[in-house]
Amino acid sequence: MPWLITETWRDLLFAHWPVPAGELRRRLPAGLEPDTYHGQGWISVVPFRMTGIRRRGFPPLPLLSSSLEINVRTYVTVGDCPGVFFFSLDAANPAAVVVGRRWYHLPYFRAQMSLDRDGETIRYSSRRAGAVFQARYRPTGDVFHAAQGSLEHWLVERYCLYAVDPRGRLRRGKVRHAPWPLQPAWAEIEVNTMTEVRGDPLLHFARELEVWIWDLEPLAVQ
Repeated sequence: MPWLITETWRDLLFAHWPVPAGELRRRLPAGLEPDTYHGQGWISVVPFRMTGIRRRGFPPLPLLSSSLEINVRTYVTVGDCPGVFFFSLDAANPAAVVVGRRWYHLPYFRAQMSLDRDGETIRYSSRRAGAVFQARYRPTGDVFHAAQGSLEHWLVERYCLYAVDPRGRLRRGKVRHAPWPLQPAWAEIEVNTMTEVRGDPLLHFARELEVWIWDLEPLAVQ
């Protein structure tokens, strides 16, 4: 099966917090298990902007090809296939919300969002009822690729996503991209009601990455 959608993710911040695996397990749908790194679960808030969004066989369309997005995700596994599960995805483009909900069964929400740049520093804001994120962030070092077996590699090099369709069936979609061009990052997170996590997050920045996403397929065994 060929890929369905391609898009480029830009000016991305990874903000990762450790969370007890048992706490995550209580919040996951049946069939998904928390994936852990040395016994520790993680949850991440990821603000970025998308450009060049298009469906296979079609050019980018002016009203559909870009959007700001922020997602809250955790790390899960089914059998021996680790992936990502999204607790929420907020987007500025209403078309992205509709496509994400209808085609991918993902918990997308429309939000008021902005991204402003001051040199290398990005100011990002997302706001909807009950979920606000305001932060400034920037890269602070050279680009690197996460080493195999490292926590950074475990967190970002994920090549499938999981979702639950309206009938309660667990589905999996492939995601393909080059290794993440990570940079160490600084961030001042002024407001974060996207999650209940507290403390200082592990931070990384990525300038740009092109991504290909496949359609969702139902899992054979649930």
